[in-house]
This record gives sequence, C-alpha cells and structure tokens, in this order.
Amino acid sequence: MRESMEFDVVIVGAGPAGLSAACRLMQQAKSAEQELTVCVVEKGSEVGAHILSGAVMETRALDELFPDWKENGAPLKTPVIEDQVFLLKNETGAIKLPNAFVPKTMHNDGNYVVSLANVTRWLGEQAEQLGVEVFPG
Repeated sequence: MRESMEFDVVIVGAGPAGLSAACRLMQQAKSAEQELTVCVVEKGSEVGAHILSGAVMETRALDELFPDWKENGAPLKTPVIEDQVFLLKNETGAIKLPNAFVPKTMHNDGNYVVSLANVTRWLGEQAEQLGVEVFPG
C-alpha cells in the first residue's frame, strides 16, 4: 500500500520561476494568516543541479520578493561596471558600437553578473525557510 502526501500547491521544477512562485505563495498566505502547504519537486539531484548558466540579473523581481536580499546573503556579488557591444563582421573582425547606438534594454547598469545555479540554490533555501517543502531527485 502506498502512502500519499497531500499539498495545497505542487510546483514542478525548482528553477528560479518555480521557487519564486512558491516563496510568493507562502508570503501571501502568511500575510493573510492562512495555512497553506506548498511543495516543489525537482528532477535534479539537488536544487540548482540543472541550472548551468551564468547570467546578468536585473534585481527588480528579487527586490519585490525579498527586499532584504542583500542582508540575507543572496549570491549577487559582482555588479556590472561596464557594457561593451560589438558587431561581429567575420571570424576575426568586429566593430565596437558606441553606447548611444545600443538599445536601452542592453544597458546593464545596476545589474549583477551571477551564477544562476547559486541564485537558484539561495532561492531554495529561502523557500524552505518560508515553509515550502522541496523534494529534489
């Protein structure tokens, strides 16, 4: 006979989106003084196991989710200090574009260079602190 576990919300995938959703649900439940059970299932051996890329991260969503992310040790340590955009001509040649011609969306002032795997692991820790049950593997 199999035992079953019941949850109000089950999120599949412990990536940044799934963990952020779980955290926000728990924050909202706590502020409404409602009991909510949330679990996140992850096929990887651990949270962040399938997140392999580096990224340039804008912090607006993180600011909204965890306004105190800096004090809580979020792994955003390397601010972007300069942008350079090049137009590649061929295998050996490129032209640097002046910043005035670079679209605003490609300017990264105020953003951070991150390991997305480390950010995901940190989000997993935050989710667990909020009461989310995370099941990797």
